[in-house]
Amino acid sequence: MPGIKEIRVKIKSVQGTRKITKAMEMVSASKMKKAQERMRAGRPYAQRILSIAMHAAQANTEYRHELLTRRETVKRVGAILITTDKGLCGGLNTNLLRVMLNQHKEWIAKGIEVEYCTIGNKGFGFVNRMGGTIVSQVVNYGDRPALERLIGPVKMLIDGYREGRLDEVHIFSNRFVNTMKQEPTHTTMIPIPLDWQTPDGESLADEKIIAGNWDYLYEPDAKTVLDELLVRYLETFVYQAAAENIASEQSARMVAMKAASDNAQNIIEELQLIYNKSRQASITKELSEIVGGAAAV
Repeated sequence: MPGIKEIRVKIKSVQGTRKITKAMEMVSASKMKKAQERMRAGRPYAQRILSIAMHAAQANTEYRHELLTRRETVKRVGAILITTDKGLCGGLNTNLLRVMLNQHKEWIAKGIEVEYCTIGNKGFGFVNRMGGTIVSQVVNYGDRPALERLIGPVKMLIDGYREGRLDEVHIFSNRFVNTMKQEPTHTTMIPIPLDWQTPDGESLADEKIIAGNWDYLYEPDAKTVLDELLVRYLETFVYQAAAENIASEQSARMVAMKAASDNAQNIIEELQLIYNKSRQASITKELSEIVGGAAAV
């Protein structure tokens, strides 16, 4: 059994750790509320513009925008990976990176080359370690993502698609479901998919979209309108994915820190019990020695 002094030192160490995890839990709870408000505020706009973009992709028009055109063969793809900058958020990044790695292996098995744009330190480090090709990255993007910081690196993949270097652009991120649940998602961003789902899990595709019965009158012309619309579509897609990921990060960190604080409290109670037993055993031993000494005299 360890000595009383060692147990006392260990208790103080765990108590110090618990203070840190408790403070991080409170900070994450405060940031989580603000992150969820920003994420939910952007959802109606994101859903509407994505719905309109999907309609435009199936509209009956002579002009077909290059971002709406599907390639017959896929030889090279771009992937946007959105992770956190910091750890201590449970399995949030691990689950997302597992989804990304499985898809990466599937692409490689088919002979498809992959270029990555990483947003967040964790994803940047992981893709580097696995030997992936990184063409752009964003790190330390903070709790309030700035659109100009996000869209710049992503533009390299968009330009690659428009130039014909890439045949598809995909995005990997975490979707916020509730405080206790966050889901890793993999979505095709370019060309616009017909099976895109809202953050609530509702499909935006319906029979009219699939049938291609949409037709528009463009003013001034289809090219100008679609160029502006699809720029907003891409900006919204990336920004909303980052906002969802930040809300997921703060929620996961709060839950993880609460679990760590509870575990630390359990350890403290167990150590306190061991300490009391050791102290009692020491006192009993001393009393026995005193009594034995007195009897001998």
